Amino acid sequence: MDDIHTPRGELQIRQLAMPADTNPAGDIFGGWVMAQMDAAGGIAAAGVAQGRVVTVAASTMVFIQPVKVGDVVCVYTSLKRVGRTSITFDVETWVLRRRIGDRLKVTQAEFTFVAVDEAGKPRPVPPADAPG
Repeated sequence: MDDIHTPRGELQIRQLAMPADTNPAGDIFGGWVMAQMDAAGGIAAAGVAQGRVVTVAASTMVFIQPVKVGDVVCVYTSLKRVGRTSITFDVETWVLRRRIGDRLKVTQAEFTFVAVDEAGKPRPVPPADAPG
């Protein structure tokens, strides 16, 4: 069972939600939130892959609550699985309301990345104990 008060994984990104990122309703645009999640997952995946990665899938995306202007957006990643060339993370977005308020989970998704070489071709993910 998920703990509704504690993020899972490692904090990858912390960003202030600004008025320029709002949708017509005045909430932060969902695409902006998804971009933060993709970037956070990419940071984590590049560490595992020990090099360049590309996003190949974002699935099970759930928007739980809106993000408001002034929220501190915190994106956490937890490693789900490593394949031969792919790496999958569970990614959660939490906010601190008005920079100091309650911590609330606002989105969650699964992101999959593929390790690629200089030519953009898939390459094997190094073993976890390989020197970086």
